[in-house]
Amino acid sequence: MLAALPGCGGHPKDVLTPVADTSPGSPKVDMLIATTRTRSTVPGEMFNGERALAPAFADMTISIPPSKVRKEGQVAWPKRLPSNPATDFATVKADDLDVDEAKRWLSATVRKTPDGSVLVFIHGFNNRFEDAVYRFAQIVHDSGVRSAPVLVTWPSRGSLLAYGYDRESTNYTRNALETLFQYLAKDPEVKEVSILAHSMGNWLALESLRQMAIRNGRLPKKFKNVMLAAPDVDVDVFSQQIADMGKQHPQFTLFVSRDDKALAFSRRVWGDVSRLGAIDPEQAPYKKELEDNKIMVVDLTRIKSGDSMNHGKFAESPQIVQLIGQRISEGQTLTDSRVGLGDQILVATTGAATAAGNVAGLVLAAPVAVIDQHTRDNYASHVSSVAGTSGAQPAAATVKRCEEGRPTLSCKR
Repeated sequence: MLAALPGCGGHPKDVLTPVADTSPGSPKVDMLIATTRTRSTVPGEMFNGERALAPAFADMTISIPPSKVRKEGQVAWPKRLPSNPATDFATVKADDLDVDEAKRWLSATVRKTPDGSVLVFIHGFNNRFEDAVYRFAQIVHDSGVRSAPVLVTWPSRGSLLAYGYDRESTNYTRNALETLFQYLAKDPEVKEVSILAHSMGNWLALESLRQMAIRNGRLPKKFKNVMLAAPDVDVDVFSQQIADMGKQHPQFTLFVSRDDKALAFSRRVWGDVSRLGAIDPEQAPYKKELEDNKIMVVDLTRIKSGDSMNHGKFAESPQIVQLIGQRISEGQTLTDSRVGLGDQILVATTGAATAAGNVAGLVLAAPVAVIDQHTRDNYASHVSSVAGTSGAQPAAATVKRCEEGRPTLSCKR
């Protein structure tokens, strides 16, 4: 039962002591840290899982090993310390900042982006500080995102036994996150804000957005995309949170997986109420609510994951991470290109155009085709190109329902 709780697996600890940049050709990710964690006295830990009286800030640079020694979607944890930048994720800078220095970092970094955009990432349950830092570095690098990267990390003890403590820590962090959101909303140099939250971090993101909307009367237009990955959130509470945000809210993209074992256990913990990240978007009452709120859904149920809990698919799927990054960097919502998101997923997964690649792409593109008109317009030809394969018939059936005008989430524009 404990193994099913939403969280991360084991890996080396205390890896954040900066090392010499002995691999200058390796890619680097420079990020701003905003945290309500307590500063650690342990070398290499930097921040622990306890709650601080006031937010703290840091400027960190993570070196990413070359692609020849690491697969996209994976964090290359060091096998021994110190980290080797040629083969491992390695910290090459970790500087504490005060509030004014953090503002200057943000201003300087936003000016370097092509569109004045910021990406805020909020991690989930059972994450030590280094878990959050290295995972975000992986997402930023693998996605190719060009926004200013800001990691919001809240006090998680990094233990399967600390589920209740972690949940209360998200509540503890709500005001601090709203303060950050309010600053981004008022900063004239910031033109667009995207938010990516995972697991329990979705509760923190949604509550802070709700709180901001109530305080200000609405959410700012510059908050464009909110991506909810495997949200460990009560579906009934989510409905109320969305309602409280009002009509002017960001484009929400929901990543679900009905085989998410971590969320299945969380459902039992929370009184057998469905968790948002594990719903079937085609079933009532979810289907109508998603349509009414124009929430885009990407169903990753059929996608294989290296995570035995199937709880981190969004980050481990290179295609999904890359596509998210492209959309954020282009300053667009996830559905406003003439080439549909599903088409891009299909291309990304097809590779050398083998039958297996095409089927995999169709399976992944299918949930996008159900709500993306451009994907749907091109989908029939994708299906016919692999006719007779095991994955084509369900996809063809989806297209047929859309073409016949039978109203489903599949056919909503």
